[in-house]
Order: sequence, then structure tokens, then C-alpha cells
Amino acid sequence: MKFTTKTEYGVICLIYLARHADKAVVAIKDIVRDEKLSPAYIEKILQKLKQAGIVTSAQGNQGGFSLARKPSEINFRQIVEAVEGSTFDVYCEPGLRESITCNHFSMCGLRPIWQKSKQLLDDFYGSLSLEMISRGEIEVTEQMQKT
Repeated sequence: MKFTTKTEYGVICLIYLARHADKAVVAIKDIVRDEKLSPAYIEKILQKLKQAGIVTSAQGNQGGFSLARKPSEINFRQIVEAVEGSTFDVYCEPGLRESITCNHFSMCGLRPIWQKSKQLLDDFYGSLSLEMISRGEIEVTEQMQKT
């Protein structure tokens, strides 16, 4: 499991939208200016988030993006899956295994470990809402200690 800047920047954009939820839409130029990010890259990430139903967009001079749902209804797993494809790839799965060479498949004990890792990550990431993430490190740490 390795997240790219797509996840990092996607979360930054979503936190920005959550903190500016009082506006109907937020322009990409405002996000990239305030967060010092690449406009072209952010546009691609926001399009992926739009395809996943996490954000909505409005076109035109007054256009921009907004959250499609309340921050409490968007979780980290949904964000990761929208921009990365999945939280954790289990390469031993039949659909993925065809494209790799593994001579030890029949006697390997790693597959159940990878499957359990994915399940644990998916469950944990599913419990982290955008609302929680946007609160800041101290509040997130306190909330995580409760679970």
C-alpha cells in the first residue's frame, strides 16, 4: 500500500471544500492559490472525485466545485478508492494474478494475510469521515483513540 500525491492533494481539496461549505461553489483557482498546488493536477483529481460522486461541479465564470454530500457522509476509503482505485491491492486475487508471474501461488500463505490487511484498512478508512479529518491533527488523534 502506497498512496500517491493524488490522495494527499485530493484530501487537501476536500478539506478545503468542507471548510468553505458556506459558499455554493469554490473555484479551483482559489484552492490552488491558497494550498499552493498545481491547477492542472488538481483539476484531474477533482474530476475523479466528481466521477465518484464525492464532489459536484458548476460550469461558467462563477463555476467551481462543492461537496456532493455532507463531510460526515464522505469517508477516507471512498476518497482513496476514487483517486487511487483501491486502498490495498491483493495481487493474489484471480483477476490480478493473471497479469503477474507467481510460481508459488499454490503453496503461499501470503494471500490470507494480504486479504486481511485489505479488510482491516478498508474498515478503518471507512470509519474516518471527512468531517473528522478536516478538524485537525489533535481532534483526529483524540477521536481515533476512542475507537
